[in-house]
Formats: sequence, structure tokens, C-alpha cells
Amino acid sequence: MTANGFTTDAIHAGYEPDSLYGPINTPIYASTTFAQDGLAELRGGYEYTRVGNPTVTALEKAVATLEGADFAVAYASGMAAVDVVLRVLLKPGDHIVVSNDAYGGTYRLIQQVFTQWGVDNTVVDMTDPEAVAAAVQDNTKVIWAETPTNPMLGIADIEAIAAVKQHAALVVDNTFASPYLQKPFELGADVVVHSTTKYIGGHSDVVGGVVCGDDARVPGFHEQLRFFFGWVGANPSPFDTYLTGRGLKTLAVRMEKHCDNAEAVATFLEAQPQVARVYYPGLASHPGHEVAKKQMTRFGGMVSLLFQTTEQAKAFCKATKLFCLAESLGGVESLVEHPATMTHVSVAGSALEVPGELVRLSVGIEDEADLIADLEQALTRL
Repeated sequence: MTANGFTTDAIHAGYEPDSLYGPINTPIYASTTFAQDGLAELRGGYEYTRVGNPTVTALEKAVATLEGADFAVAYASGMAAVDVVLRVLLKPGDHIVVSNDAYGGTYRLIQQVFTQWGVDNTVVDMTDPEAVAAAVQDNTKVIWAETPTNPMLGIADIEAIAAVKQHAALVVDNTFASPYLQKPFELGADVVVHSTTKYIGGHSDVVGGVVCGDDARVPGFHEQLRFFFGWVGANPSPFDTYLTGRGLKTLAVRMEKHCDNAEAVATFLEAQPQVARVYYPGLASHPGHEVAKKQMTRFGGMVSLLFQTTEQAKAFCKATKLFCLAESLGGVESLVEHPATMTHVSVAGSALEVPGELVRLSVGIEDEADLIADLEQALTRL
């Protein structure tokens, strides 16, 4: 049997209509417990939803297929997924290398929680593989990379970092790219993490996370992920995973439209005199453009822009009409936010502090002309 295409797998992988009623869509198994045929004789391997549920399993299998992973484990949020990976891979006395443009929540967890447990960290420019190599120590167990990064849209060369990671596990947060645009395992990653709240769910109506892995890369990883899923209780609900799986089915068509619109928005903004700089990997002016071309199929739906002053950035955020002022990203609707006072306020004063002049756009799938018109009217009000 030949391999299926991405969209075919996004729709069909992980679930077959059952023999009882044959529902086309994955049912929501809203049950905390499952009948057993005898003492410890499970039907289909399920006993209690905290340790496993068929609706959750369907999502896990689908995401694993799309990422080219041996397995995937779903969690209640992206941060739950991040926390579990860090707790599995790091122990007191270990060291982690993290990007100077990492997601603020990830860095906050590493800096404020894991340092108290005796885990040291080094912040580096992840776009410089030589800097990454120089930061690796004898006790380095994890290199944490995001690409593209949040919110500066930096591009880390996954293949180049994999070549210098030595004994450390290379974890790639693939949230901004999604498995449709980027395949980290093919480039040498050991672990892939997603906030499924974003592009995989895609409709701003469900929170979730997922970790993809391969025991050949990290021995015993699957069993340890399952331990935290069930026995620590970071598991997602069947309803949430149903919504996430429903969103996953349209990931490819949504990402194409996100990319179309983001490319148009970035090109428009780069030509505007009020804008000092545009950060978008699809622009030739982006320092990571060539690396992005090498490891991504397209450049994503996120655009960041820099104004001359913080006041201009804040005024712009309040002047848009179609772009809604809100945190998060990856939904069908377009959003605008001011990272320094919203999503990244917690990293103020740290090595990850973002400039006050920066604005982040999550470009949705509305009509391109309407998005451009909204940005244009907002710029004229500065």
C-alpha cells in the first residue's frame, strides 16, 4: 500500500468507523470508566479515561502520522506538554540550552520552576548553530528550539543544530509551522511539541498540547509520557480532543490560506513608511529566509512588525478593526497583540525581553483585500 498524502492522513489516520454503528466521525467517548469482560479483562485496552480514552487515542494517532513519529501523547494544554517533556528529560544537576527568543511561558517555566529543582539553563541565539554548540556542556540533556520563534519569527536550522547537539535531546516546538509546513524529525529532532490550541485546533475554541516521539531516539520516552498523562493527570478531555481532531482535518487547506494572506500582509507592510521593519520568514529581507526555504514548505501565518516607538505600536494595536486585539494565534480569525504588555510581559527584564515597538499579527483566513484594508486604515491613524 502506498503512503497517503498529508490531507488524506489528516482526515483518516487514527480512526476507522466501528462495526457497531459505523460513525464517520470519531465519537466523543464521554465516559470516565469502561466495562470489563472479566477481572482486568479490558475491551480494547480501555479502563479509565484518566489513563486512556478512544477519542484521545484517535487524535494521538493522527498527529503521530502527520509528524512521522512513532507515537504521540496528548495533554490538556501546550504548557502541560512542555512541562511533561522537561520533567521527563531533566533531573536535578542537568542543564538545558534554550533560545533567546523562546515562548515566554516556556522560559518562565524553565527559569522560575526548574532552576529551583537544580536545573541550570543557558540562553543562546538559536539561529547560530556555533553558539548552540558552544553552550552544550557535559550535563546538557536538552536543547529546546522553536522555529519559527514567538514573537520575533526567528528561524533555527534544525539540521545544523542536530549535528552539534552531541548527547543532548533536541526538542523542537513546531507550533508556529505545524506538521503541514515543517517535519522536524526528518531534520534530526528527537522530540516534537505542539500547542494544539493554535494551528492544529485552528478555531480558537479548544486548548490542548501534544508530544511526538520515538523510543529509538529517546529510550523509554513513550512509557514516561504515559506516566505523566495518567498518573499525574495532565490528560485532555474527550470533548477537547474531539474538537482538536476536527480542526486537524482541515489543517492543510487552512495553512495554505494562512500563508497566502501572511505573505500578502508582510509584503504590504514592508512597503509602508510607518513601519520600521517586518519580520516574516517569507521575505527575502528576513535573515533566516534561506534556512526557512530549506526546511519549510511555506512560511506560515505569523507576521511581526516593528514601529519607531512603543506609542506607535500600542496605537496601531488599538486602531485595527478586523484584526482583533487578543492573545493566542493560529485561529481562522486574524489577531493583533502587543507582546511587551501582553503575551511576553513575564519576560521583561530577562534575556528574552521583547521590544516595546513590536506588534505581532496572527493572520487569519479572511479575504486578503479586507485584511490589507484594515491594516492600511490603522496605519493612517498613527
